[in-house]
Amino acid sequence: MKLIVGLGNPGSEYAGTRHNVGFSVIDRLARRFAPDMAPKSKFAGLVTDAEIGGEKCILLKPTTFMNLSGRSVLEALQFFKLEASKDLLVIVDDLALPCGSIRLRPDGSSGGHNGLTDIGLKLGSNYWARLRIGIDLPGRIPQSDYVLGKFSPDQQPLADASMTEAAQAAEVWASKGLQEAMNRFNTKATRGAAIDSNNSHSTKETT
Repeated sequence: MKLIVGLGNPGSEYAGTRHNVGFSVIDRLARRFAPDMAPKSKFAGLVTDAEIGGEKCILLKPTTFMNLSGRSVLEALQFFKLEASKDLLVIVDDLALPCGSIRLRPDGSSGGHNGLTDIGLKLGSNYWARLRIGIDLPGRIPQSDYVLGKFSPDQQPLADASMTEAAQAAEVWASKGLQEAMNRFNTKATRGAAIDSNNSHSTKETT
């Protein structure tokens, strides 16, 4: 069994925002692998049971707001007796990656992302896989306004492509493992993702 978590903020006012790409990827997975299953309220989140590549998967969208996501993830892991280091994938937005790109990692720091920070604190470890989806740097827009805003017309096609690719990467992670997913998806860029990204920091504010 695997636990796939997409981070975001609950509420219609946050739907489709840059900060909610994790939710959007979970929705894509649910439509493909559990089209007839309505999400259930559980683990301080919305849960959908799915089977991906023969592997039973729990699709989770925490409804705690971004910076309290760890509670939801911990409850689900404990209930199903899963090991974060091999059974957990967290899908999240990343300012340091260009819009249209994704990146899988087996572990790492939060990069200043409050959702990842809270999960690490609650689990007592950062040794769990994360799938980052690029949303670009905000430029002159205040960071909090930027991440809670919607993609620009130029960004939207790239964002849609990256979220579709992220769902494919999550599928490979669940069915074939992290290394296979990294080999496939870390060695290529989503079409059109060659937007300028001459920065290396991953500072991030979340709400």
